[in-house]
Amino acid sequence: SRSSDHPSDVGKSFEVPIFHVNADNVEAVCRVFKLAAEWRQEFNTDVIIDLVGYRRYGHNEGDQPMFTQPAMYTLIKNHPSLLNLYRKQLVEAGHVKDTEADNLHKTVTDV
Repeated sequence: SRSSDHPSDVGKSFEVPIFHVNADNVEAVCRVFKLAAEWRQEFNTDVIIDLVGYRRYGHNEGDQPMFTQPAMYTLIKNHPSLLNLYRKQLVEAGHVKDTEADNLHKTVTDV
């Protein structure tokens, strides 16, 4: 068991930057990875990215998380997928129209 909230806290002993980012926020994830790459280029040191997310379908194909952690996986099951979250964000911001998002999704999934 850990004695801290973040698994990345072990990095504190190495005195490197630690970036915590919500895996549901696509643009924040991209910004953090870009920032981490720029940091490495500039300062020649490691960085740690703590990507805070979940596994929608458990740890592997043989795992059935609804048996072992039913409360948590009920929440996860009801949580919108990353694709749906980002699609909604882009449509609401006016970056794409519903039909454009549908067409792009169809183009990608029909490959």
